[in-house]
Amino acid sequence: MDDPILGLTMGDPAGIGSEVIVKAFAAARDHADLVVVGDADVIREAIALCDSSLAVRPVSSVSAASFAPGTIDVLDLDNVDDLAFGELREEYGRASLEYVERAVDLAVEGSIDGIVTAPINKQATRLAGSTHAGHTGLLADRTGTDDYAMMLIEDDLRVTHVSTHVSLPAACEYVTADRVRSTVEVTADALAELGVDDPRIAVAGLNPHASDGGLLGETEAREIEPAVEAARADGLDVHGPASPDTVFAAAAGGDYDCVVAMYHDQGHIPIKMLGFARDAAVSGVNVTVGLPIVRTSVDHGTAFDIAGDGVASERSMIDAVATAARIARHRRG
Repeated sequence: MDDPILGLTMGDPAGIGSEVIVKAFAAARDHADLVVVGDADVIREAIALCDSSLAVRPVSSVSAASFAPGTIDVLDLDNVDDLAFGELREEYGRASLEYVERAVDLAVEGSIDGIVTAPINKQATRLAGSTHAGHTGLLADRTGTDDYAMMLIEDDLRVTHVSTHVSLPAACEYVTADRVRSTVEVTADALAELGVDDPRIAVAGLNPHASDGGLLGETEAREIEPAVEAARADGLDVHGPASPDTVFAAAAGGDYDCVVAMYHDQGHIPIKMLGFARDAAVSGVNVTVGLPIVRTSVDHGTAFDIAGDGVASERSMIDAVATAARIARHRRG
């Protein structure tokens, strides 16, 4: 079977996206054929920054890519006129959105088997007119997807989220039986694509101690428990609502294959405690589950504070490519 073809979106030109792509490229090519969707001149700057021997080959289409060793094929959108690492600019936000939109369209039409995204800057994309708080909503809208979720992976710990980039009061309103159930369902489907047979899924509570039998809130009994019961009736191995302060440790220890978290920080904190090492070797993978296309991402941001310094870690990008290639091969059958 031929290697899958993955499109790597360059992310915000002022961030570390181009750098981590260059650093990760040789190792990532062990998993898939790669074409960068971005700006060839920015990739050249990153090659110089990293003192890399890689060559850049601008291409006008995926079919024109050579996938030759030592060469980065860049679907060159040529939309960065003036590169300044670490600066927040509307033009950079607009460029990063164009990379994602082009890559999604390529995946939908079947020219590539999936996309792996370098980080965008939410403030820059807002300046450029985007109403989305990140990649996930943009991807869902672009593909016409209603039921989707963010899954984070760090080693043996996997977490999906009922809500992500919304305020905490809004996140509480998102915890409905229908939304929890749909998140469980797309989680189960995604685990199957990752090769997890008969997955065991834990559903975290919203309140401390999962409300402690109703002493600390009503959301568990009113919304989460009915969703868990419905998922079980569908034949899924689902447990909960579980106390949020212990369920992630249980999952990391092997009791569960994934935890469904109720909101952003509840799910992100345990993942990033494991993946964000103090030596800056950032790891972890973000997967958008429920989409008709394969999409993974690094689990870090644009890091404007170190952009252009040549010190960014490529580990998360390598992991993201490996995960996307694995899912793409599964979808091929």
